[in-house]
Amino acid sequence: MNTTTVWGYRRENGTAGVRNHVVILPLDDISNAAAEGVAKLIPGTLALPHPYGRLQFGEDLELHFRTLIGAGSNPNVAACIVIGIEPIWTKRVADGIRKTGKPVEMFSIEGVGDLKTIERASRVAKEFLQAATELRRVEVPLEQLRISMKCGESDTTTGLASCPTCGVVAERLTKKGATFIFGETSELTGGEDIVAARMATEELRGKFMTMYNGYIDMIKSSGADLLGSQPTMGNIAGGLTTIEEKALGNIQKIGKCTVVGVLEPAVAPSGPGLHFMDSSSAAAEFVTLMCAAGAVIHLFPTGQGNIIGNPIEPVIKISGNPNTVATMSEHIDVDVTGILTRELTLEQAGDKLMEMIVRTANGRFTAAEALGHREFVPTKLYRSA
Repeated sequence: MNTTTVWGYRRENGTAGVRNHVVILPLDDISNAAAEGVAKLIPGTLALPHPYGRLQFGEDLELHFRTLIGAGSNPNVAACIVIGIEPIWTKRVADGIRKTGKPVEMFSIEGVGDLKTIERASRVAKEFLQAATELRRVEVPLEQLRISMKCGESDTTTGLASCPTCGVVAERLTKKGATFIFGETSELTGGEDIVAARMATEELRGKFMTMYNGYIDMIKSSGADLLGSQPTMGNIAGGLTTIEEKALGNIQKIGKCTVVGVLEPAVAPSGPGLHFMDSSSAAAEFVTLMCAAGAVIHLFPTGQGNIIGNPIEPVIKISGNPNTVATMSEHIDVDVTGILTRELTLEQAGDKLMEMIVRTANGRFTAAEALGHREFVPTKLYRSA
């Protein structure tokens, strides 16, 4: 793989995207119908319905704002319409997205109603969509793409094949100045010391351990037995009987990279290199947080087979499990089973994944995109008021 550039969309703030969505973004759950109404009237726009946004407070509310603003600001978005029931919070999200320089408009339903809001927003959405179709792809250095990583439905093959393949790619691209993000805080249990040792500074190491310990303490304080959730029943069926076994395979995604940043949920990295984000291990929540942090492509190693997608960030599935590749072939983008049969070296597997990253960046739909998987799930920290 000697390709050093891809064909992407250069945004007003200098970032580079690989998709060109016009997003209809509901601020809250009761605005979903209006947002979806616009998307039905203007085919080609993308509504992002979700279940939250009412009576949230504190850090939970701040995370909600960061997630929505981040999603609308993602370089894969050409323009955005924000629809909310009340104007103040709706304007806050629209103003946050507007800082990127991309076209943004907001509409408040209160005092107007759904039908008038849908009509007014649809007229703007039509103009945004027409303008977006005139944008042309330009040559972009591969390392300017922000990439996220998370595995799911892991088994023994994940740690032996698909995660190490991602590690090879992360090593190659971060050396060239690319930005990568990983996380899954609870799924590092048993390997947290390995991740801590990769931190670039003592300050980052302390910040990471504070985040990790806080997450684990929160789980323990519930009194719940996580067996069945961590590891999942699918993990156990695949031979991962403990969270420690799962973690040691999970960590292979970061290769030998040094971690240069430790991020709060839905916070974008401030510079290149490998960054850790404090985050849920739930697939749809995780990828939504990565999308909010500006990632434009997601690498998803899977053993038993996971069907997650995201409406904004294309998800590339990698598997080294021959049974999964055979029975769930429509979900797998990169087959690295050759690593286990010794027909493929790890470097050659890295080449295959690099090729798929380039093809995806240049416009090829991932399996999840072709199948219509558009899971957009904001993370919620605690109960609303």
